[in-house]
Amino acid sequence: MTAVRPKAVSALPSLMRALRKEYPKHNNSHPAQPLPSLRRAFSLYDQINLIDNVPEDQLRFQQFTDTGFKVNGVHYDGSLLCVGNLLMSWAPKKFSEVTPESLSIFQTVSPVPEILVIGCGRHIQQVNPEVRQFIRSTGMKLEAVDSRNAASTYNILNEEGRIVAAALLPYGVES
Repeated sequence: MTAVRPKAVSALPSLMRALRKEYPKHNNSHPAQPLPSLRRAFSLYDQINLIDNVPEDQLRFQQFTDTGFKVNGVHYDGSLLCVGNLLMSWAPKKFSEVTPESLSIFQTVSPVPEILVIGCGRHIQQVNPEVRQFIRSTGMKLEAVDSRNAASTYNILNEEGRIVAAALLPYGVES
């Protein structure tokens, strides 16, 4: 395993040169090709605005503010709940208000999303064991991160065609 790392590190410069290489501009038979996606090399936060070519019917978080989110060109104030490509207002105003009752929609949603991404606001919070148990009982996995990374994670998983849900508090929420 340790011999693989130096080999990979030594191959990195030539890989980067190959990815940056462009076809000659004078050769019309080979027009310039777009570079392969390197978006996985950035943090999830950086990806929030990198994916621009999505179908019109697919939800896409484009920005976040301290009080809300911009989704598909529309600004929404307050907390949001997304299930697949369905977007709705969500009651919790702070992380302590995230309860099984506030997430009860997941008892009736079909198909059940494979993962629920909770956007905790500005900082990652410890999820209440009761909420964690409730999410587990629905068959979903749970990921709790700050809201900007939660929005980006939702974008990526949704773009991949995965069945994903997000429960997002505005980024300005501290606790």
